[in-house]
Amino acid sequence: MYDTEVADEFRLPDLGEGLTEGEVARWLVAEGDRVEEDQPLVEIQTDKTTVEIPSPHAGTVLKILVDEGKVVPVGTVLVVIGEEGEQLLRSVQPAAAEPTDAPVVAIVREQPPAAVRATPAVRKLASDLGVDLGAVAGSGPDGRVTEADVRAAVASPEGRRMPIRGVRRLIVEHTARTQREVPAVTFVEECDFTGVDLRSVVARALHAVTASLPAFPELNARIEGDEIVLLDRYDLGVAVQTDEGLVVPVVRGCDALTVGEIQAEVERLADSARAGRLAPHELRDSTFTVTSAGHFGGIVVTPLVNYPEVAILGIHRVAPRPVVRDGQVVVREMGNVSVTFDHRVVDGLRAAQFCLDVIARLQAG
Repeated sequence: MYDTEVADEFRLPDLGEGLTEGEVARWLVAEGDRVEEDQPLVEIQTDKTTVEIPSPHAGTVLKILVDEGKVVPVGTVLVVIGEEGEQLLRSVQPAAAEPTDAPVVAIVREQPPAAVRATPAVRKLASDLGVDLGAVAGSGPDGRVTEADVRAAVASPEGRRMPIRGVRRLIVEHTARTQREVPAVTFVEECDFTGVDLRSVVARALHAVTASLPAFPELNARIEGDEIVLLDRYDLGVAVQTDEGLVVPVVRGCDALTVGEIQAEVERLADSARAGRLAPHELRDSTFTVTSAGHFGGIVVTPLVNYPEVAILGIHRVAPRPVVRDGQVVVREMGNVSVTFDHRVVDGLRAAQFCLDVIARLQAG
């Protein structure tokens, strides 16, 4: 007769902020590991930020049911935690399910099958390259799978294959939707940045945009169904490049902030973005976006509108250029400023007038 115990199915919890699904970005434990209550179990990617989920109680990780890189709804069983040596009497499906009064999972004690021997670094490499470790013959001591074994397993297919995951997956989805739904047009004009501290150029652009938008409300708007919604708040997104991809945190209430206050908030958000510590609400509900790639920005590019917004302002590379002033050729610090806009909402003349108004404010210092 077997001893029976109860194994706990740990489900993807409600993460708030209206989120209905999440991507398993990285498991912080492996099957067979002993975990303590509140020990981090898994990193979940949600809306361009990462949330660390802790274990609800102590026990042994009996079964991980969702692989890294998979997107699942809230309520999906992610992992089963119980006592060492236990085996499930029934298979646990990783499909989403609402909590019910159904009988708990019963388990019996027996020796577990031998697990794949591999270090966490090798497991991470295998996950990144899409290699099933269970199908790889280990050449290391006691059959341990090595990095060379994993790389050999992917050597035969042509090219290196990288799964679309995390921030990159969200970028793919977001840009594809933008291209499908937004008929975008770009207006470009020069701006004289001579005397402007380029370290604060993004903050100054956010400040200038906020001052110009009240006269051009259709650029601080969005389409909802068959209506254009003119927004009366000025929560501006600022594009930030991270190791994982481009994210757009939001500077709230720009109309109530000085340039210095905007600069401090931009730096805080950028630091948090690069460290992967942005909260979900810091990435939502912007009304207009400003982007600048600094020295790498090129003479001019055409940024994508940050859907569901209807316009984005770009600050492009600033460098010494010859220009004519009072009939004389002089060298000034010049850069292009662009406005890409949704032509369903914004007419070209209005976009041009808005861009020129922002440039006038930037040049005024």
